[in-house]
Amino acid sequence: MDIKNATSLTKFVLTGLTYQPEWHIHLFLMFLMIYLITIMGNLGLIALICNDPQLHIPMYLFLGSLAFVDACISSTVTPKMLVNFLAKSKMISLSECITQLFSFAFSATTECFLLATMAYDRYAAICKPLLYPVIMTNRLCIRLLVLAFVGGFIHSIIHIGFLFRLTFCKSNIIHHFYCDIMPLFKISCTDPSLNVLMVFIFSGSIQVFTVLTVFVSYTLVLFTILKKKSVQGIKKTFSTCGAHLLSVSLYYGPLLFMYVRPGSAQEDDQDMVDSLFYTVVIPFLNPIIYSLRNKTVKDSLTKVLKRNV
Repeated sequence: MDIKNATSLTKFVLTGLTYQPEWHIHLFLMFLMIYLITIMGNLGLIALICNDPQLHIPMYLFLGSLAFVDACISSTVTPKMLVNFLAKSKMISLSECITQLFSFAFSATTECFLLATMAYDRYAAICKPLLYPVIMTNRLCIRLLVLAFVGGFIHSIIHIGFLFRLTFCKSNIIHHFYCDIMPLFKISCTDPSLNVLMVFIFSGSIQVFTVLTVFVSYTLVLFTILKKKSVQGIKKTFSTCGAHLLSVSLYYGPLLFMYVRPGSAQEDDQDMVDSLFYTVVIPFLNPIIYSLRNKTVKDSLTKVLKRNV
């Protein structure tokens, strides 16, 4: 088909997680429950941090921002997926698709920067405890948060800008449960090689930079805590850092696999499993991980519950 004479498509069909209609009601109920718990957990964590002066320190300021971003990621993807489980028509317009892609890219990139910032915060607190108040000032914390959100915005705008060079005329079927960038490349009439290169360069650079920041920070933390003779001090340090390390491990695995591996190696079903993990499962797990493994958060939650009983 001559691309110049082809009619550009403006509506697409999301195939969703499964082609079997008998599963739709069960999946709808399961993901609805996960979504409600995710939103209540993340917003509850934000409210807890805002209302407890004991939690008004950099570590929990970053944690509250992470909870906000997790709620955004989940709200970007899950509501549309829930509607499609019940709707006869699984159509999505090009403008809705671009909006969903922008929101997801912004939230996911910001989360990468926040995880790196939290790792640096733990390094400063554990390796330089006496200088920590001087290093992690309120001014620096605000700057790091602004940089994380601005970085997420710029990164998403870059990919949306390059997306407008593509035309869609081959097929309007997106083999995914939301508008992700790689499935859109697969149905493009225009050669998406430049777009794929931009994803590899920008997404790869951000992920490598943030992963290295986390790795170096926790390597220095490990060396510092191994020098301590106090077993209780070592346990306390591992307890403080364990939640963040678990969250980082769960988040970066699927993300690196999705956007840094070669495009030819991708399979639709595997992509959807990976995407489901970091768009639905991780935002659901993070409030649980940080609440159960953080004594200060648990104590604050206990005080709130006792106050309301």
